[in-house]
Amino acid sequence: MIRKTSENRRPKENRRPKLVSFSGIDGSGKGTQIEALRGRLNEMGLRVVLVTFWDDVARLKGIREVSGHTLFKGEKGVGTPARPINRRDKNVRSWYMTAVRFGLYFVDALSLRSVVNRALRADAEVVIFDRYHYDELANLGQTSLGQTSLGQTGLEQTSPGLTSRITRAYTRLLLRLVPRPDISFLLDADPIQARARKPEYPVDFLHNNRASYLALGELAGMSIIAPQPVHDVKREVLQQVLKKLSPLRRRKAEGLAAGNSQATAKLESQTELSSDSGDVRSFTT
Repeated sequence: MIRKTSENRRPKENRRPKLVSFSGIDGSGKGTQIEALRGRLNEMGLRVVLVTFWDDVARLKGIREVSGHTLFKGEKGVGTPARPINRRDKNVRSWYMTAVRFGLYFVDALSLRSVVNRALRADAEVVIFDRYHYDELANLGQTSLGQTSLGQTGLEQTSPGLTSRITRAYTRLLLRLVPRPDISFLLDADPIQARARKPEYPVDFLHNNRASYLALGELAGMSIIAPQPVHDVKREVLQQVLKKLSPLRRRKAEGLAAGNSQATAKLESQTELSSDSGDVRSFTT
């Protein structure tokens, strides 16, 4: 008779990878925190898989590009302090765009559900999601006051937000449809500072979008990280992730970190620590 190892006897919940998602307004620092967490977990000997929402989850991208660039004359690319751009996509509000978003976001939710199921079978301890369906639901205007932004004509248009029973019901449906990550980080940020880092959308839109994220964060039970220095956010994120790991994995990670403190300090001084690491893999559909 073959005896099962202690690894096999451990509950399945402890063997599956932990799912961690990062959400927040543009310029809130998601990329910085994801890279920091990937690098730190890799140093601790943990295997990490990255899932990017736009590359691995989003569907019907052609429709989005046509609406943003062709119909609404938005600029392409990523805004930087040296080269601001004017995007016109999620900040364009009208009843028909809300209807289109309902359709697109439902398709993405089905895709995300499939991606999550496959991620749970990944050969890794942690799967990180760069954005989740929360980032799309926040675009619907999850506030009691509604959301305003510049429409195609340049005039403000109002979207009813969570005061609409349809939007509320739709949001709850998608929250039930897609499995919740073990930790869903919502990186809160001052809209003015966020736009200075990533100038793509008007400040007024970012203020409304932030309020939408915070309302959704409360509804979905997300872990909201208040605005604070980058290194403080890194420490808080790492602590929360380590707490979610099984005791055996946590002891392994902490033991490796303690036994290699000098090597860790050297690695932290290197740039692009985790981007070329063999233990940090991208997740493709």
